[in-house]
Amino acid sequence: TYAIEIATDASSLTSKLQRNPTEITDPVQLESILPTLDTIFRSKITIAFDQTTVRPDISYTITPATVANSAILATIRLTGLIPPGAKEFTWFYGWTFTPYSLTIQNTPPVTEWLEGPQRSRPFNLINSHAPDTRLTIVSRYLILGFTHIFPHGLDHMLFVLGLYLLSGRARSVLWQVSAFTLAHSITLGLSLYGLIAVPPKIVEPLIAISIAYVAIENIFHTELKSWRIALVFAFGLLHDMGFAGALQEIGLPRAEFLTALLTFNLGVEAGQLTVILIAFLVIGRYSAHYAWYRPRVVVPLSTMIAITAVYWTIERIIT
Repeated sequence: TYAIEIATDASSLTSKLQRNPTEITDPVQLESILPTLDTIFRSKITIAFDQTTVRPDISYTITPATVANSAILATIRLTGLIPPGAKEFTWFYGWTFTPYSLTIQNTPPVTEWLEGPQRSRPFNLINSHAPDTRLTIVSRYLILGFTHIFPHGLDHMLFVLGLYLLSGRARSVLWQVSAFTLAHSITLGLSLYGLIAVPPKIVEPLIAISIAYVAIENIFHTELKSWRIALVFAFGLLHDMGFAGALQEIGLPRAEFLTALLTFNLGVEAGQLTVILIAFLVIGRYSAHYAWYRPRVVVPLSTMIAITAVYWTIERIIT
């Protein structure tokens, strides 16, 4: 048999499932309405064994918020029989925009980060492995942090690209990335220790708005201002708030908690620097000193980023 548990924001999920979205904040009402939306919920979930899709039984449990301003939690349990002889498991969940972790509680547990509605890789159900070494944990979380930004974190990549486009000067980029990195690290630490919790329905649109703001400011300004650094810091607090919650869900290895957290954060910073390096090599190194660079490169790219971010903002508010 198999048993899958999904932990998510109950109000946000219910709004996405309804034809005419209305925000519901009463736990009792949420628990009664979710089963009535079961058919719609199933439409964006795929559980497959050896590429054969199965239909699970589903139950819904609502847990009221325990911290002020935190989300009402919905725990959705999917259960059923594994087809005889199945060797691989594949998962798809299409009801979120933000990255989340998928953990297979095999021997030992295996975790994969998925970027919103992304199909998982096939998980081997047969082979078991020895417990992870410190080197394995370092490698795993370094890669998870890196791939969260590059190539899976399109919103994060556009935000970092927006930071780079303001000015090709190394000092400008360094100040902004440092502010973003510091805020990102603070968010991870506070969220993982349960000191802050903001519902995804608030965080997701705000992240899109932050991308739009940075891109629009690039169109009208050419130099780094003090307020820009402060705003980048504030935006950095937002960008990893939802992701920190996902990192907390997988249960960082207790014996190597700090190792996993630090290497994950290091991977994120490496991903950001990769985006900046690619931008420099492709559009900055050979053309930033020309007079046409700003009107032909910075302004058009910033405009496209802003349009994309505005679309994301609207999409994340209404769905």
